[in-house]
Amino acid sequence: MKYSFLAIITVFFMSCSNDSDKLIDYSAQNEAEIQAYIAENDLDAQRTSSGLYYVINEEGTGKRPTATSVITVSYKGYYTDKTIFDPGSTTGVTFNLQQVIKGWIEGIPFFKEGGSGILLIPAHLAYGSKDYQKVPGGSVLIFEIKLLAVEFSATNDAQIVKYISDNQLNATKTESGLYYVIDEAGTGKQPTSTSNVTVAYKGYFTNKTVFDPGSSTGISLNLQQVIKGWTEGIPYFKEGGSGKLLIPATLGYGSYNYNSIPGGSVLIFDIKLISVN
Repeated sequence: MKYSFLAIITVFFMSCSNDSDKLIDYSAQNEAEIQAYIAENDLDAQRTSSGLYYVINEEGTGKRPTATSVITVSYKGYYTDKTIFDPGSTTGVTFNLQQVIKGWIEGIPFFKEGGSGILLIPAHLAYGSKDYQKVPGGSVLIFEIKLLAVEFSATNDAQIVKYISDNQLNATKTESGLYYVIDEAGTGKQPTSTSNVTVAYKGYFTNKTVFDPGSSTGISLNLQQVIKGWTEGIPYFKEGGSGKLLIPATLGYGSYNYNSIPGGSVLIFDIKLISVN
C-alpha cells in the first residue's frame, strides 16, 4: 500500500499541538487568504464554525463517513498560489480519519462515497504555526479530494458475525463495534482502561491462522499502550476471567499492514486476565 504525505500528518500534528504552537495566530490572515482565493476562482464554498471552507462538486451517492471512519480517497494538495506540496494519489490512499489533520476529520464527512470537491483548510486545522517538512508554518492548505470508499466497518462486522455463528459463540457487541465473549467473568479485581494488567493470550484471524502465539504465562502491560480493542475489551473481565475479543480493524491496526497483519484485518484474541497490577 502507498504511504502518502497525508497519511503521516497526524503523528506530527498531535505531537506538536501544545501551547507553544499557539504563539502565532494566523486565523485572520488565513481567513482573508481563503476568501480571496474563493473570489478569484469563483468557487461556491461553504464555511463552518471552525473556519474550514469546503466546496462540493459532487456530493456522491454512497455511504457517508463519520469522523472515525476508515476511508479511501484520491487527492492533491496545494497552496493558494497553486504550488503543489503533495501530489497525492489518483488511485487513492486508505486510512482512518482519526489519523489525519483536523481539516480532513471535519471536512471529509461532508461527502458521500463517489463525492468530490475541495477543502480549504486554515493553519489551525492543519499544521498550526510550525513548519512541517516543506509546509511553512501558518499555511493555508487546499485539497482536491474524491471520496472513493468508506471501508472495513461493514465488512469487518459481517466477518465477525459469521465467525460467531460458525463457532456458536455467545458474544456481546459494543457501540464501538467490538465483540466480546465471556467464558469466565473472574472473581478478582476489575481493571479500568488505564490499568496495568497481566494477560495470557493468543491472537488469530477469522480463518484461525495464528498471527501472535502470545503467552500462556502472561505478559504485563498498560491498557493505554495497546490497541483500542484491548483498551476497551479487557475491562469486561475480572481477575481470573477468560474469553475472547473479536476486534474490527478500526479498533486494531486500521488500514495499514502491521508486521504479519494485513490492513483491514479482524483480530481475535483468546484472553485470560491473570492479574490487575
